[in-house]
Amino acid sequence: MVKIQKVLQTRTFKKAVKKLHKNQKADLDAAIKKLMENPTLGEQKKGDLSFLRVLKFRMTNQQTLLGYSYEDGSVVLELLNIGPHENFYRDMKKNFVGS
Repeated sequence: MVKIQKVLQTRTFKKAVKKLHKNQKADLDAAIKKLMENPTLGEQKKGDLSFLRVLKFRMTNQQTLLGYSYEDGSVVLELLNIGPHENFYRDMKKNFVGS
């Protein structure tokens, strides 16, 4: 398995992270560390969002989705978005597919 050497963040992701509290950031950091060890943990989406993988994890007792992109054999993990399930996929389409 390829170890991630570089993590990129989109502007959307950075804005969302700025709004988090310390305990939420700790939960997010733990999820990102897991992804860095095994970037195929998240579910690969289909159709318009085929570029997207989504990892579901708990952030302060609320299920949260972490959208990211990872190409097999690549050493770059690109963090795209984070948030609750509500409107997550709609926003991903709007921001990244242009629908």
